[in-house]
Parts: sequence; C-alpha cells; structure tokens
Amino acid sequence: MPDVVIPVYVKDPDAVLDYVWDWADWLAPGETISSSDFIVSAGLDLQSDGNSTNTATAWLAGGTQGTSYLVTNRIVTSAGRTDDRSITIRVKNR
Repeated sequence: MPDVVIPVYVKDPDAVLDYVWDWADWLAPGETISSSDFIVSAGLDLQSDGNSTNTATAWLAGGTQGTSYLVTNRIVTSAGRTDDRSITIRVKNR
C-alpha cells in the first residue's frame, strides 16, 4: 500500500479560517456522513465545526508562529463505516 501524503496548509496566527474535508469520492452511492468529529493538536483552537451529507468543515484559529499542528476529521457514515483524514496546519506570519 502506498504511503499517504498529508496535505499541508499555511495559516497566519491571527487568522480564523475554514478547512473543508470532502468525502464525496470515498462515500459509496447513497452513503452519507452521520457524524463528524475533529481531533486538533493542542495550541490550535477549533472555533466551530459542522458537516453536510458529504463534507465536514472545521473553523480553526490561533496557533504559534513556526509550529505545525495535525488536524484529523473522523467520520461515521450511514453504512456504519468509520474513517479518518488528516491535514497539517503550519502557522506562519503572512
């Protein structure tokens, strides 16, 4: 199995930005997201989150200049499947 590359995004420490996980290509026909949780490294602030039938969104704030944070979206689907997808947020003055 090939290694998975975790996407890296850059955000300013003062920015409050939304990050979207699109699960549409992974979900089976007719399957939807039943629940979505975010696991966020300490030091980055999850302001709010939500999901639709095939996407999950996290609003993130804060962070320390020069630090990278892992953010994982864990979903459970209408078919009872559970999976995680992660991104890295690199905090840098912009």
